[in-house]
Amino acid sequence: MKETDNISNTLLIVDDSELNRVIISEIFSDSYKIIEASDGAEGLKAFHENKREICAVLLDVIMPVMDGIEFLRIFKEEGEIKNTPVFLITASESTDVLREAYDLGVMDVISKPVVPYMIRRRVDSVIELFQARKKLRAKVIQQGFELLKQAEKIIELNEGMIEALSTAIEFRSCESGEHVRRIRDITRFILQKTSFAGKLSDEEIEVISLAAVMHDVGKIAVSDQILNKPGKLTNEEYEIMKTHTVKGAELLSQIPQMKAHESYKYAYDIARHHHERWDGRGYPDGLKGDEIPVWAQIVSIADVYDALVSKRVYKSAIEYDKAVDMIKNGECGVFNPKLLKAFLEVEKDCRKLYTGS
Repeated sequence: MKETDNISNTLLIVDDSELNRVIISEIFSDSYKIIEASDGAEGLKAFHENKREICAVLLDVIMPVMDGIEFLRIFKEEGEIKNTPVFLITASESTDVLREAYDLGVMDVISKPVVPYMIRRRVDSVIELFQARKKLRAKVIQQGFELLKQAEKIIELNEGMIEALSTAIEFRSCESGEHVRRIRDITRFILQKTSFAGKLSDEEIEVISLAAVMHDVGKIAVSDQILNKPGKLTNEEYEIMKTHTVKGAELLSQIPQMKAHESYKYAYDIARHHHERWDGRGYPDGLKGDEIPVWAQIVSIADVYDALVSKRVYKSAIEYDKAVDMIKNGECGVFNPKLLKAFLEVEKDCRKLYTGS
């Protein structure tokens, strides 16, 4: 976690096995403070004493005194499950246990023995989404009552949006959590630091940037065999992969809170049109030129850049200067010349998202 100001960064690990607590603590101790508890009752006590600092709970199922399911029942009754994500970490394969855990609001179930990089990415991704919601809420409160009403709409929206994002994007592939964060940040850079999209308020920039994280939501409809295939896709597989644009727009249109909120138009356009190209050779609708919404154009170049400079299951990372040359030379499709100019203005800032310097 890189933004720590006024942001909770403590994990509560509730497990009766000291060895399991040590293993999980080691996975997260470089970025989070750790609080441990050996059963559900002790875990609830620790949570109540450190509520403001705790950003997530990692919970075992089978424990003495109070088991994980009873912890979840109380946590839900107290209303804490809406504000603090809970991850069930268990070796249990009981369908009834897992169903009740999800009914009680658990964010994800992670099987033991845990795979360090997978649990780290899954937990980090959800915490980041919850932190974004908390930060946005706090900012709006500072701006007054009218903006507070707007924030309440966003919070209501997030009840559907957070679940859709965390299940449809974050947990499908190991790199997706980092990918959507960088797409959001690159989109924000272009909106804030260039004149490509015209003059936008800070609120509009934030809404569009948050909408950008939903660009690949339609990949929930693509099988893991295609989504995580290490080699080149066949023509048939590629046609299936391309459907994620239409499927994503359809999924967003089925979230009632989303359709009622101003971010819907951005999220819908981005999900459907972020693979369109300036010369009309993109998909799914073959839009060209200014037919492509500005925010979808921005996400399209951000998506291509991130894909080039990041390691994926099917390729190694490409050096930054080479990636920029490929984009400028049209090797990744044709982009709006004004957009390309704007992207080049912020590209050095984009590199910092990967290098940390």
